[in-house]
Amino acid sequence: MKLMNLSKSLSLALLLTITTSLSANETAKADTIVKEAHHATHWGYEDAGAAIHWGDLKPEFHTCKDGVNQSPINLTSFVDAKLADIPFDYNTSSTEILNNGHSVQVNMASGSTIEVDGIKFELKQFHFHTPSENNINGKSFPLEAHFVHASKDGELAVVALMFDEGEENKMLAQLWDKMPMKAGDKSELKIADVTSIVPSEKDYYRFNGSLTTPPCTEGVRWIVLKKHATVSKAQIEKFAKVMVHPNNRPIQETNARIIAE
Repeated sequence: MKLMNLSKSLSLALLLTITTSLSANETAKADTIVKEAHHATHWGYEDAGAAIHWGDLKPEFHTCKDGVNQSPINLTSFVDAKLADIPFDYNTSSTEILNNGHSVQVNMASGSTIEVDGIKFELKQFHFHTPSENNINGKSFPLEAHFVHASKDGELAVVALMFDEGEENKMLAQLWDKMPMKAGDKSELKIADVTSIVPSEKDYYRFNGSLTTPPCTEGVRWIVLKKHATVSKAQIEKFAKVMVHPNNRPIQETNARIIAE
């Protein structure tokens, strides 16, 4: 299946879909989409490039306004689906941290995975939004992290972690010390235990959604952890100052989707 058909092939109950017969060139393109989904200059979070306009900026962004399973959402009215545990095998280090103008993103060395629906998804990168993009029972959080994974066939799964204001987060402190201040800047970042930021308790909510940035591709498996991390007021303010303005897409309609737990 060609990469141009990606958005039509993404499916299931809950981030890229390609086939195992992809050429090396197509696979490289898929990795680029995952690693740099936020890297563009024509869209943003305010003025003419704000989220309400994304669907009109480019033809390939039409799903941002025409899609019916868009993210983020307000998670509520949960269905008890007795969700299976998700095996997390995060065992590789980070490679770099970058400011792409839309978020601060940490890229990962290959090898760290989760398994969902019997499929292995490799952790490609994680990045942050303030305030949170998803809400839980109407509550917004000061910070949300998205851990973006892709299967070998290009399917996507995102693990979302919410942060409550409280004690300083030691792992974030290491990342923030290296955080590039200007859009386009990046620096090497090799932290072996960077994913220790994820809580040991991994109960979660699950829903079918989309990328929260253009092209807003649907068919993304969303896993929202119930356990939250903490972040200090100073850490929130430092990130917000670097971003200049909030970098969260507004809540989208849930429509007929089920939110499982």
